[in-house]
Amino acid sequence: MKYDFTSIIDRHGKDAMAVDGLGLGGSAPQPPKEGFDIIPMWVADMNFLTVPTVPEAIIRRAQHGAYGYFHPSRDYFDAIINWQERRNGVAGLARECIGYENGVLGGVVSVLEAFSAPGDAVLLHSPTYIGFTKCISNCGRKIVHSPLKLDGNGVWRMDYEDMDAKLKADKIHLAVFSNPHNPCGRVWERWELERAMEVYRDNGCVVVSDEIWSDIILNGNRHIPMQMVSEDARNRTVGLYAPSKTFNLAGLVGSYRIVYNAYLRDRVEAQSGKSHYNSMNVLSMHALIGAYSEEGHQWVDELCQVLSGNVDYACDFIASHFEGVQVAKPEGTYMLFLDCTQWLQKHGKTIDELEKAGWDVGVAWQDGRVFHGENSIRMNLAMPLSRVKEAFGRLEEYVFR
Repeated sequence: MKYDFTSIIDRHGKDAMAVDGLGLGGSAPQPPKEGFDIIPMWVADMNFLTVPTVPEAIIRRAQHGAYGYFHPSRDYFDAIINWQERRNGVAGLARECIGYENGVLGGVVSVLEAFSAPGDAVLLHSPTYIGFTKCISNCGRKIVHSPLKLDGNGVWRMDYEDMDAKLKADKIHLAVFSNPHNPCGRVWERWELERAMEVYRDNGCVVVSDEIWSDIILNGNRHIPMQMVSEDARNRTVGLYAPSKTFNLAGLVGSYRIVYNAYLRDRVEAQSGKSHYNSMNVLSMHALIGAYSEEGHQWVDELCQVLSGNVDYACDFIASHFEGVQVAKPEGTYMLFLDCTQWLQKHGKTIDELEKAGWDVGVAWQDGRVFHGENSIRMNLAMPLSRVKEAFGRLEEYVFR
């Protein structure tokens, strides 16, 4: 490979929550016992250096020495248009359809404020990304979950009848959708998206589609933007994207929305700008331009190969070594979502005891209950394969015994 996905990076003291945030409360794991180093498998960022064109673009701009007020450049919009066309087959994306948000969750809030009121219900699938839970609840909206179900082949599927019934029962007109799904890792097929959009259309729903993971697609699967499945989907969906998951840029701040319908776009834009603090950083603009370059395409292609190998290794290891632990193999993202119910019952353990056993030996995985997965654990595999192997070796020796 052209790029380095094998070197182990020391992130201590480099503003990395993944390693320096242990033991600080919330959903953070506890530090390991003496003798074990940290393998950070909780925060959804990567333990790889980003593509070289990102720091090159930042340094080139930073060397100028003046950082005054600015407007997003033509290069910024062209980079997004070209990226979406090449990665996702998006045609006809115009500059006026692209808007800035400090973060994808900020984009969710902008849509919530534009198309709902405090006390209104919002439909989500569960398991549910913790960020959705926090931002929707903090806005005073009521969350209604439609659980995903595992089919006979161990694939997460939507329950369209349940979605329809809950939209009607709670008079819901706003849905938040995860595409690909976090934390389950589903890369939805076209027919699945079409059926979901039929349900949303029949109930008059505006749809917020979080597509931040759309570049992290594994083992030959293909991402389909929700807005591309039909003309109706194009006109009722707000698509949210960012280079942060793809290129490890979360600390730089900066995402974007795509809205084709002028009415939706005007309403969201009005809410987005009301705080006067939802504005782009000049260096994050140049970081996106550097990321969405020709070299960025090559880097992501190699990244997805590496992550596919990590996921294959981890899922095979679990199946052959951890009896009673179930995992649906993700088709996208770099996260695993383990269901430990059977193992816990067989061994008379609680999920708290199991999580602590992993933390004690440096496997800093994450409590899955905050994602509405009972007896579940979420694991980040975005690191060199050698570290993934080391983590699972520790789990086999000290935890799943």
